[in-house]
Amino acid sequence: MCGIIGYCGPRRAAPLLIEGLRRMEYRGYDSAGICLGAPGGLALIKTAGKVKALAEKVPADLEGNCGIGHTRWATHGLVNEQNAHPHTDIQKRFALVHNGIIENYLSLKQELQAEGFVFQSETDSEVLVALLTGLYRGDLEKAVKEALGRVEGTYGLACLCIDEPGLIVGARNGSPLVVGIGDGEMFLASDYNAMIAHTRQVVYCEDGEVITLTASGFRTTDLANRRIEKSIDHIDGTGAEAEKAGFPTFMEKEICEQPESVDRAMRGRLSRETGSAVLGGLNMSARELRSVGRIRILSAGTSYYAALAACYMIESLARIPSTAELASEVRYANPLVEPDTLFFVISQSGETADTLFALRELKRKGARVLGVCNVVGSTIAREADGGIYIHAGPEIAVASTKAFTSTLTAFLLFALSMARSRDLSLKAGLALIDELSAVPGKIQSLLDRRQDLDLLAQKYLWAGNFLYLGRGINYPLALEGALKLKEISYIHAEGTSSAEMKHGPIALINESFPTVMILPQDSLRGKNISNLKEIKARQGKVIALATAGDEEISSLADDVFFIPPAEELLNPLLAAVPLQLFAYYLARRLGRNVDQPRNLAKSVTVE
Repeated sequence: MCGIIGYCGPRRAAPLLIEGLRRMEYRGYDSAGICLGAPGGLALIKTAGKVKALAEKVPADLEGNCGIGHTRWATHGLVNEQNAHPHTDIQKRFALVHNGIIENYLSLKQELQAEGFVFQSETDSEVLVALLTGLYRGDLEKAVKEALGRVEGTYGLACLCIDEPGLIVGARNGSPLVVGIGDGEMFLASDYNAMIAHTRQVVYCEDGEVITLTASGFRTTDLANRRIEKSIDHIDGTGAEAEKAGFPTFMEKEICEQPESVDRAMRGRLSRETGSAVLGGLNMSARELRSVGRIRILSAGTSYYAALAACYMIESLARIPSTAELASEVRYANPLVEPDTLFFVISQSGETADTLFALRELKRKGARVLGVCNVVGSTIAREADGGIYIHAGPEIAVASTKAFTSTLTAFLLFALSMARSRDLSLKAGLALIDELSAVPGKIQSLLDRRQDLDLLAQKYLWAGNFLYLGRGINYPLALEGALKLKEISYIHAEGTSSAEMKHGPIALINESFPTVMILPQDSLRGKNISNLKEIKARQGKVIALATAGDEEISSLADDVFFIPPAEELLNPLLAAVPLQLFAYYLARRLGRNVDQPRNLAKSVTVE
């Protein structure tokens, strides 16, 4: 969600700050601003709206080689220039940007108002500025530490003081920060993508750390002023992956990258010699894996629907009881941790607050927790006991697409590995490897027909509601298909099990409430056809995703999009693609901003 960028060095800061904010636009935001130490004092420029509007307000000749910038996703206060970051005191001695939530801000604000501080915004973040003004005695780092000692909540922050030019102080607790080390210059950001064009040398900040930067270097301490030695990591990539590469939107690009992203998730991990998968990052011995008696998968949003499908895969192949749970619920449920239970947490960004806090609660209780992440070096990837990188590549659009299918692929590999260590035969393992290896080509065949889905979307532009139905492993796909449609088109959609339709949702069915049915040739096809006929008996329109060659479906449904034949457990990898494209084309035809849909953020780092 909110993005932070800071710069200290010999170059003019303003263009670098704007560039960094642009590289973080995918995270979702509603206002933006920068502040830098310029001749004569702090130069503060901010606006409600997009970074483009901010850039137009920044003078081309604005001086200053040390500054901070921010994109805000509103939590406290309306979306307006007044509430945009950076925040300053009235005298403009201090400037601060903040990600996270200060939970005790109201009591602090009342106390500070009684002492005479005049607040200029409705935000919780401004209390940090007010604390700094009262605590500052010529040492910004010390004042930041004292201020943070009084707050409760989460933060990733960066601040400046006019009395200490060329200095940025940052701190982290529950919201990511990373230092970038350049040649005679330093960067600070909430996302290394913000500075990847200028440096590949980064230092990840941990909770409880305070970072002090100048152009010549940085130092890290804790709130008790103890020095912390940090290691430097190298980031691969050039940043070109975060460009549209000729596509009109990032979302379409990422949908169309799925043949490659699914292939990357499998590459080097399939063994025909053993008929199994090799997942070295689990950090568990074969004996430990065989002793697992139950699996619980924690996640949120799209990752939760991937977890639901993963449970079907694991139970079907490995015969291990598995459950998917919302991370936000587990954290506060005083979760039971049994000795033979293996936990997974899923987060594309590796920074999802609900999931990260659930991981920490489980680890406090002695659980073994593995992470499934896309972003190398993310907090969850570092704090988990082991895990699987899905290798989807940068996902810039807010609505997840390729990370969803890559996560499904990763869990199929895990399920195959666990199954082969138990009861699955070599022959069955090799057959599944053959099926998996064919998936990227099958996805490409779907993408080659994506204009058919554009025409289908055009046909249903009149619909204000959709019902999505699936059964078995395709039930999570119905939930995910409905989520994609509401996320980017703002059309109401609800997903449910086909079997549950008769227990309530059937009351919604009429000629103006179309249903999308995931109806491949699998063990539940006959049951699904019965549900389809129940809808048609009530004048409902049906769009079916069916297996190629299933002509009976063509005679029953109003519209059909065919997917290639596949082993039953692999159908979600194929069905996901037309569901994504249908939502995408509907949203585009309605004029929506599919990459940055309203009110949403890519990396949800607040509870």
